[in-house]
Amino acid sequence: MTPGDAQPKPHAARRGRRRTRTGFTSGANAAAAATAATLGLVSGRVPGRVECLLPNGQRVTFAIDDGWTDGERAGAVSVKDAGDDPDVTHGARLTAEVRRIPGGGGVRILGGAGVGTVTRPGLGLAVGGPAFNPVPLRNITENVSTAGAALLAAGDGLEVTISVPGGKEMAHKTINARLGILGGISILGTTGIVRPYSTASFRASLVQAVQVAAAQGQDTLVFTTGGCTEHCAMGELPELEQVCFVQMGDFVRAAFRAAIDQGMRRIIVGAMVGKLTKIAQGLPITHAGRGEVDRSLVAEAAAQAGAPSVLVGKIGSAVTARFAAERLQTLGLAVPFHRALAGRALRSLRRRYPGPYRLSVLACDLEGRSVVRVEEDELA
Repeated sequence: MTPGDAQPKPHAARRGRRRTRTGFTSGANAAAAATAATLGLVSGRVPGRVECLLPNGQRVTFAIDDGWTDGERAGAVSVKDAGDDPDVTHGARLTAEVRRIPGGGGVRILGGAGVGTVTRPGLGLAVGGPAFNPVPLRNITENVSTAGAALLAAGDGLEVTISVPGGKEMAHKTINARLGILGGISILGTTGIVRPYSTASFRASLVQAVQVAAAQGQDTLVFTTGGCTEHCAMGELPELEQVCFVQMGDFVRAAFRAAIDQGMRRIIVGAMVGKLTKIAQGLPITHAGRGEVDRSLVAEAAAQAGAPSVLVGKIGSAVTARFAAERLQTLGLAVPFHRALAGRALRSLRRRYPGPYRLSVLACDLEGRSVVRVEEDELA
C-alpha cells in the first residue's frame, strides 16, 4: 500500500456518515524512508517502493521519493499521508540519510533538522536528545536492521539521520513547545496507522503533557477542550503554572486516565455548553462524529435553571446545545443553567473515572468567558 494511491482499504466510519480513510504516522514514514536508504547502500540503488513492518505487525508498501546513494551514504523521502485525520504533519516529507560506519557495529538513529529536541524531563525521553517516541524509534531500528543485515553482519554500523523539512514551522501548530520539545515535530506512532477521528498524535501529545506536568512536581491539571476554554481557565486560575493547563480536545477518557496514572490530586475541566453536555452524557470522545448532543439532558438542565416550560420544549427539539445557552443568556439564567449542566458533567466524570483526586468543572460561555465553577463538595 502506498500513501495517496493505495492506502489501507477505505472503510465506513462506524459512527460517521461518510467513508473515511486511514493514514500513516510520522514514525511509519520515517521507517520507510530509512529502510529505502539502507537498501540503497546494500544494493547501490534506492528503490522507488519499499515494504516496511509497522509496529502493529502489518506489512505496508510505501512510495519513495528522491532516492540517492554515493556508496557510503544514501538518502530517501517518504511523504506522509494522514488519510482523513486532521494532522498538521500531513504532507510532511520524512527524510532519511543513512551512513555506513566501517567497523562501527549496530544501528544508531539521530534527529536532524525539523525533528524536535527534548529540553525537559517527564517525557520518558533523554533530555537533549531527539523527540523520537520509543515505539517508532524501535520500529525504525528494526526495519533498518533487517534491510541492512548484510552490512551489519560484515561488522559495519549504520547511522540514520531523520529530518523533516519545514518541521520547525509545523511544530508551531502543536503543543510541543509547552512540552519542552523545541525546534521541530515529534516522531510518533504506536501502531503505524492513523485512524480518522483518533488524532493519534494529539492524544499522544496530551498524555505527554500530563507526564511533563507530573515530572515538574505539579499535582493539579486543568483540562480544556480548546484554545478558547484554555484562555478562560487561565484567567480564572492565574495562580497555576502554565504547564498545568492541558488541552484535551475531544479525548476525555485519555486525559483522565493519564491524570489518574500520574497521581494528580486535583483535576479541573473547562468546557462550553456543547462539550459540557457530551461530557455529562459520559462520552469518552466528544468529537461530533462520535455522538450527538443529548437534547433531553440540555432541556433538563434548562428546566432546573428555571426556564419557562415552552422554552424547555423548544430546547428539547433544538439541533444544538448552543440554542439553549443563547436563549437562557437573554433571560438572565446563564449561571443557573451552566451550573446545572456542569454539575451533571461532574457527576458523570466522577462515576466513570474514580480516583483519589478532587474534581471541579468550569463552565465557559460562547465568548470564552467564565460563567460558573462547580466544586465537587457543592454536590455532596
